Amino acid sequence: MLGFTRTRRRVLAAAATAVAVVLTVGGCSSEGDSDKESSGSAGKGGGAFPVSLKSALGTAEIKKEPKRIVTLGQGSAETAIALGTTPVGVESYPWGSDKTGYLPWIHEAVTKKGDKLPKQFTGGEELDTEAILELDPDLILAPWSGITQKQYDVLKDIAPTVAYPDLPWSTNWDQQIDIIAKAMGKPSESKKLVSTIEKQLADAAATRPAYKNLKFSYVYNTGPGTLGVFKPEEQRVKMVSSLGLTVDPVVNQFPETKGTDSALIGLENAGKLKDSDLVFTFYTDEKNRKEIESQPLYAGIPAVEKGAVVVGDNNSFVTASSIINPLTVPWTIDRYLPLIDKAVAAAGK
Repeated sequence: MLGFTRTRRRVLAAAATAVAVVLTVGGCSSEGDSDKESSGSAGKGGGAFPVSLKSALGTAEIKKEPKRIVTLGQGSAETAIALGTTPVGVESYPWGSDKTGYLPWIHEAVTKKGDKLPKQFTGGEELDTEAILELDPDLILAPWSGITQKQYDVLKDIAPTVAYPDLPWSTNWDQQIDIIAKAMGKPSESKKLVSTIEKQLADAAATRPAYKNLKFSYVYNTGPGTLGVFKPEEQRVKMVSSLGLTVDPVVNQFPETKGTDSALIGLENAGKLKDSDLVFTFYTDEKNRKEIESQPLYAGIPAVEKGAVVVGDNNSFVTASSIINPLTVPWTIDRYLPLIDKAVAAAGK
């Protein structure tokens, strides 16, 4: 919840995950897909069922309001909670979890509501379908995930399963909210959640007018000798640009690694980031950080040389700042601004 496949992306997103880390977490499919594939009163804003939602892996027929929701991938649990239903089960995400064993913003939100914390189960290639079956779900949400056709075919026999409309890990953040709201029979609440998130980011940006004229690039690595950049629509980049900064135009010159909202550009091209006032990044661990920062080509990027680098200070923050949803944005903003301010000062801007 990186620079490679969407699964790596989750790692980087975690570690991004780390995308999963590099790529954990961003979106690039068309925004109208979910609108075209809904039916029943819910699709028209009435909040009634049945609802039909088509995905790249199959069609989910949701006959009545779901009470027992299970979520896979990232962001779905948060949106379900924001829409009033705490999932009975969620895919675990150890890399970004805190001492509670949960992603902190999920733990905080559920505890505040007084609800029972969701049961966590293994996801990814080792998806624990038996644990999901035991939870007796009536809806499985996975619109921003990497589930395979084989996994989907098993899940759909357990409960209606909503997968991604196009490619794995490639659903835009607002589209994800829209899909989940429709699946839960609350389509009219989708716009409210999206508007609230946009306002939270815009309000934060208004407190930092100095950000407006600063260019940034968000980079990642897959090990020593590598360098990649996230594209403007990738969620972690979108969050930063929504805070008022501008993506360095050079990022658009690099061809995207299909389905990742990113491009592996090679360490030899580090000099092309010379006009980035700030560099945003994350590392999978301290060893990775030392290896990358010791490379002369990386250290020679002007922003890096000045110390104008924004680096997440813990895995939970890296994960939260990599996903845009109703719980991560407010949790992230107050933690993000001081880190950015420090980098701006180092840049001498």
